[in-house]
Amino acid sequence: MDNLQPLPLQTGFPYTSRHLTVNGLSLHYVDEGEGPAILLLHGNPTWSYMYRNIIPYLQLFARCIAVDLPGMGRSDKPGHGFTLAEHAAYITGFIRQLGLSNPVLVGHDWGMAVGLEYAAANPDNVRAVAMLEPQALYPTRSWEEFTPAESRELFLTLRDPQQGWPFMRDNNMFVEGMPHIIMNRQLSAGEHEYYREPFRNPDDRKPMWVFPNQIPVAGQPPEVVEAVEARNRWFTGSSLPKLLFYAEPGCTIRGPQVDWCRTNLTNLTLCPIGQGFHHLTEENPQLMGLELQRWFRGLPL
Repeated sequence: MDNLQPLPLQTGFPYTSRHLTVNGLSLHYVDEGEGPAILLLHGNPTWSYMYRNIIPYLQLFARCIAVDLPGMGRSDKPGHGFTLAEHAAYITGFIRQLGLSNPVLVGHDWGMAVGLEYAAANPDNVRAVAMLEPQALYPTRSWEEFTPAESRELFLTLRDPQQGWPFMRDNNMFVEGMPHIIMNRQLSAGEHEYYREPFRNPDDRKPMWVFPNQIPVAGQPPEVVEAVEARNRWFTGSSLPKLLFYAEPGCTIRGPQVDWCRTNLTNLTLCPIGQGFHHLTEENPQLMGLELQRWFRGLPL
């Protein structure tokens, strides 16, 4: 069935919640449609809600699974286990337990970093990757090169051993700042409440704080720098189909990152979405849904 028209936008979350226990933790996910698998991975500070306006474009001819990372969305909140390696272990278990064969990975922000960790370790069980403002695309050599530069001081504060966690816990700035800092539209009050939902308890904000501390900058943290470099030795040599969505001016992905992808990645499709910052599925979901639909249906079997 073809669907080449923009679909109405929805502010609610009209999907059936499911849960799967992985490594002792209950992970929340939605599972819509039938056909080849598409695994949708969210970033920081979001959850599967961010894909509510993307799933309708794909569920007509694919099985769309959107999962919440540990500590986020409606998944269990253990208070620990939020590093890149730990998230990748949970997602690896999730894919294995659901029996997903050769899924297309669609990832935003840290969700794409987690997905690429899985892909590098399991290259024979990934069909393609679609990247939405991916985090940790490559290690940044210094803080002077950090993107976005206007957020440098905030991220340095969040990485401060004394100030970082109290600052995130008490301010919840990634969620509260979503409607007017890193998004090219105003969220409705109802939409904002969906994003607030997982983090009403200040102690549950730990995942949002761990992620900034995992960004590989100036050689730190060394285990993430090593992991990203190892992954990119595979990624830059892989013929896996790749799609990169980016906005103008963007946030995590700006000119240097787009140029890096253009120079280093093969079988790459670039898709600008127009004016936007970081939360692309909130900024131009109709264009993204249509482009994902076209790209997915053109993938080799």
